[in-house]
Amino acid sequence: MINIETQIQHWRDSSLEELEVARVLINKKHIRQGLFWAHLTLEKMLKAHVCKQTQDLAPRSHNLVRLVELAGLELQEEEVRFLGLINNYNLEGRYIEHLGTVPDWKEAKSIMHRVEELTTWLNERL
Repeated sequence: MINIETQIQHWRDSSLEELEVARVLINKKHIRQGLFWAHLTLEKMLKAHVCKQTQDLAPRSHNLVRLVELAGLELQEEEVRFLGLINNYNLEGRYIEHLGTVPDWKEAKSIMHRVEELTTWLNERL
């Protein structure tokens, strides 16, 4: 039998670890890698919500918008668009054919700030 509380705690703890890695990478100006880890931060926190909502294992999906839907979360349209933007950094971190323009450091810091805010908001609602 699946222990859902263990799953939720795993995803939550893992998300908060990834957030620390993302911060370090962004601060060291490893922007593409930092944004990849920022995506992973949100992905894991959303998977905790999916487990909580469905009382089942989270799917093997990296699509943040889809995870929001599965978790039954009510987000503002702007937040959903932001998650769509962050989805791009998952692809860029994994597949060379998806390499896009890397944001400058100032923009990456701004993105990271929004990731931190959203992660905190999600964490508080678990």
